[in-house]
Amino acid sequence: MNRGTGREDEPSPAPPEGYVLSEGRGGFSTANGPYFYREGDGRTAEQAFFALKRHANGLGLVHGGMLSAFMDGVLAGAVWRGTGKTAVTIHLSIDFLHMARVGEWVMGEARLTRATREVAFADGRAYVGGHDVVRCSGVFKLMSRGG
Repeated sequence: MNRGTGREDEPSPAPPEGYVLSEGRGGFSTANGPYFYREGDGRTAEQAFFALKRHANGLGLVHGGMLSAFMDGVLAGAVWRGTGKTAVTIHLSIDFLHMARVGEWVMGEARLTRATREVAFADGRAYVGGHDVVRCSGVFKLMSRGG
């Protein structure tokens, strides 16, 4: 039993077409997921999650902290795809535009906009159906091989 993850109580439906389960993301992301991804070009990342009750606040809306953690990972995914390096967040800026609700697929997409030898920049958005839920940008420290 995955105690505390709610997975037995809250199964998610099959992911959208072309998306596969994302594994090996670390304990925090594994507990928040499951997350799914789709292959894109070398500078973009596309991920998704199905909003479960445990992702919501008391109003049944996806919690802003969940959206922030999700998009931090989507932006970092774009940095990894574009640079081939693991990165840690230096700065994350998020604008909340609309609500996402339990029972909806939250889709995220991000793209690497610039990278130096040590720092990378990415922009992204999360959306549900035809409306954006958040827009965000991040700055990431590129880690050396041992990092």
